[in-house]
Amino acid sequence: MRVVVMVSGSGTNLQSIVDAVKAGQLPTEVVAVGADKPCQGIERAVAAGIETFLVQPADYQDRPAWNRALEEAIAAYRPDYIVFAGFMRIVDAQLVDRFAGRIINTHPALLPSFPGAHGVRDALAHGVKVTGLTVHLVDSGVDTGPILAQAAVDVLPDDTEETLHERIKLKERALLVKTIGQLEASPSNPQF
Repeated sequence: MRVVVMVSGSGTNLQSIVDAVKAGQLPTEVVAVGADKPCQGIERAVAAGIETFLVQPADYQDRPAWNRALEEAIAAYRPDYIVFAGFMRIVDAQLVDRFAGRIINTHPALLPSFPGAHGVRDALAHGVKVTGLTVHLVDSGVDTGPILAQAAVDVLPDDTEETLHERIKLKERALLVKTIGQLEASPSNPQF
């Protein structure tokens, strides 16, 4: 299975995928890592010998032009799946439609609860005792796509947004790798 991984930050989810591939636990080929800005995730990809690309919004006249450039950059690698691994940009419906049912995202809450950019903060503010993470397919909404997998994380009495998010990230890495492995085993992997 050919995968393009998109990152915006530290690339810890990317690293978990790369490590699982290297260990023979995930029979997936990461054909490229893309980003919307220079970041540690790109550095991790370079260190692993994976081809990289940058599609920075500031280089385009508007969001539609950026989305078309990103769409073409991804399509050039003919991926079976695209993994948004900490990719912090909302893409448009045309890009989602082109890769329909093949864009995987993670979210630090048990969707449909607490969608959006502040899932951990929102869960804490709401006073929940259990939150977690979701691996889901991307659709044209914000964190509304079909759920592939979820894992629960207890909220501890002294949790801060940072401590809770770190515990969520630990489970997130493992669940993302497991979910990609399950998709790899599925009988149908059409290319774009």
